Amino acid sequence: MISYITAPFKWFFKLEAASGLVLLLAAIVALVLSNTDFSDIYFKILNTHLLIGTESFGLDLSILHWINDALMAVFFFIVTLEIKREFIHGELSKPKQALLPIIGAVGGMLVPALIYILINFETGYTLRGWAIPSATDIAFSIGVLSLLGSRVPISLKVFLVALAIIDDLGAIVIIAFFYSTELQSNYLMLMLISFVFLLLLNKFNVKKFTPFFFIGLLLWYFTHGSGIHSTISGVLLATTIPHRKNEKDFSLLLKLEHMLSPYVAFGIMPLFALANAGVVLKGMTFNSLLAPVPLGILCGLFFGKQLGVFLFSYMSVKLKIAEMPSNSNWIKFYGVGVLTGIGFTMSLFVGNLAFVEHLNEMDGVKIGVLSGSFLSAILGYFMLLIVSKKK
Repeated sequence: MISYITAPFKWFFKLEAASGLVLLLAAIVALVLSNTDFSDIYFKILNTHLLIGTESFGLDLSILHWINDALMAVFFFIVTLEIKREFIHGELSKPKQALLPIIGAVGGMLVPALIYILINFETGYTLRGWAIPSATDIAFSIGVLSLLGSRVPISLKVFLVALAIIDDLGAIVIIAFFYSTELQSNYLMLMLISFVFLLLLNKFNVKKFTPFFFIGLLLWYFTHGSGIHSTISGVLLATTIPHRKNEKDFSLLLKLEHMLSPYVAFGIMPLFALANAGVVLKGMTFNSLLAPVPLGILCGLFFGKQLGVFLFSYMSVKLKIAEMPSNSNWIKFYGVGVLTGIGFTMSLFVGNLAFVEHLNEMDGVKIGVLSGSFLSAILGYFMLLIVSKKK
């Protein structure tokens, strides 16, 4: 029974651990390309426009926007499938087990946001970036944890995965409500109609993905034109994919999750990192890091995440609202909390949305995300390495 419950997490852990290394390589390549003689070519390619469809019914977007708006919709689709599965019959389906990562995630989102707001309180428009340090990158954080092997109990690995998934859910809500542009009622109506058709497919437990796929494409197109960020279409589509709690022979949700996850982990996420992690470092000094945006993100990720996750989790255990993960202690728990400060993918994504009209701030966003994530990874790794014994 225990092996059945933990099997999805072991599969997920191996996948994310390996993809974390690929993601790191992609980020390094982006930094190298943007700071060498290839810099002009790198940015020129990203800004090259690509028309898909016809001029009357199609979209003409830059390659960077196709990656961030279309491919990342697939990323959000997979994330939502994982969230749905966990709430139906995973670790998040049991209130007592779900409460600790849920409460920890809330603390890990609130405290970094408050720190960012305090640092940017007097700078006006930069307050739009308040949500940037609130996210945890699953692939990177799990990748660092995997380097420690059996030193870290499986219960803490499960906690980190669950917390990161809930973080992603929080980011989805934030994007939907706080980073939408002027809404277009006609496209919103078409979105609603598409979503209703998807719900009907779910209602009749359609086993083929083909009808979901074509209606999902229309849903993405309508969402893109509605003023709501187009990645939300991936979320809406995933919520309608059939998955019954007692389904054992076939589940479309599980089939899609297992089929698409490797492509997302080893294709879409590294491509996103390659396209978004490039920042020109020439002319930057230590003072550049002290600007409100990068400093707010750095402090939010490095200090805010670990303090928020630990304090909220500690209080919930002491008040007997939630249970401490088995075979762990508070020092190990704190070390895992430090790793939640690895924001990267989702933080960069939110940064792109927050400063879409102030692109001059994006270098600061990237510096803050990269430095905060790097410090969190180093401290978390060595803290767990020192306090944990190899089995």
